[in-house]
This record gives sequence, C-alpha cells and structure tokens, in this order.
Amino acid sequence: MIKTGNITVSIYTEMTPNPETMKFVANKLLYPGKSVDFQDVDAAKPSPLALELFSFPFVKSVFIASNFVTLTKTSETDWEDVKPSIRQFLKDYLEDGKAIVNEDELPATQSTDGNIVLSEDGDVVKRIKELLENYVKPAVEMDGGAIQFKKFEEGVVTLMLQGSCSGCPSSMITLKSGIEGMMKRMIPEVTEVVAEAE
Repeated sequence: MIKTGNITVSIYTEMTPNPETMKFVANKLLYPGKSVDFQDVDAAKPSPLALELFSFPFVKSVFIASNFVTLTKTSETDWEDVKPSIRQFLKDYLEDGKAIVNEDELPATQSTDGNIVLSEDGDVVKRIKELLENYVKPAVEMDGGAIQFKKFEEGVVTLMLQGSCSGCPSSMITLKSGIEGMMKRMIPEVTEVVAEAE
C-alpha cells in the first residue's frame, strides 16, 4: 500500500496539450516510478485517492504517476472554476497520509510497467523500451501523461496512451511525427507506431 504523510504538501498545476486535462503536481512522490490510469469510478477501486477524486462530478478520469495526478474533466466544466478545490483536496489528502494506491488490488491488466526491459525481451524490443524510457517518457510526463509499450509485431510497435495523452487532439501527431519518426530513425526494424485501441 502506497501512503504519504508527515510533510507539508504543496500542489501546483500545469496545463497540458489536452484542454480537458490538468496536471496537479505535488512536492512529494505519490507513486514512485510507476503510473496507473483509471477511466471510471469502477476501475478506481484499488486507489482510495482516485475513488475520492471521482466524487467530484466533473472528473472523467484519473491518472496517477510519480509526483503528479492528471485529471480529465467534463467539457462543460471550466478549469478555473474547479482548480482551487482540487488543489486543496489533494493537499489535505496527502498531508493526512492517506493511501494512494493499494497495489495488491490492481488487476494484472492495470500494471503499467510495460517499458521495463525483461530478460526474455528480444533485442529490438529491448531497444524500443530503452528509447521509450530514456527519450519519450520524460517528455510525455511533462505533459501529464504516459506512453506504455504493449507489443512489437511485424515491424509495428503498439503503444498505450494514458493520462493527458489519452483522448488528446495532438496525441496522434506526437505519436506519428515524433515517436514514430524517432523510432524509425533509431531502430530500422520499426516500420510503424500505432496506439492501442481503447
């Protein structure tokens, strides 16, 4: 069980390329080295934090990563109207030391360690994962999202978009122009990069 507490918490916000998402950054680690994405309240049961965030009527999805939470809101809600209440809620929640994620309750399909290089990975998959971890992950996390490796078959890399990347109008441009272009240059075996269908 990942908990926090015993520290004065500050929360600041960052806009993301997706106008429906906002990144709430804490001055402490929430879910070190990992991330988890909840698209609805039913999926959020393993995360007490996500469950409470879904009690806000405008929250559509919750993405929790190392030191930030990215929320997706309903389109009729203005961030300026709700940002202060979310910031205060997160500050209080984290200062109270409440649980963030109960990892033992996460379904295996929810695990987001897809970019970790495994001993059974082939050479091309290892290079893909290393490229994702070293070049793509830092840039995508700055925008409040994550991209996870799913598979490599017949030259096609399949990735899962999470957080602010999921549903973002510019994510396909980033995927095709940025990530695919870089992978094709650095790993000649890659012919295409696609997003996993949700």
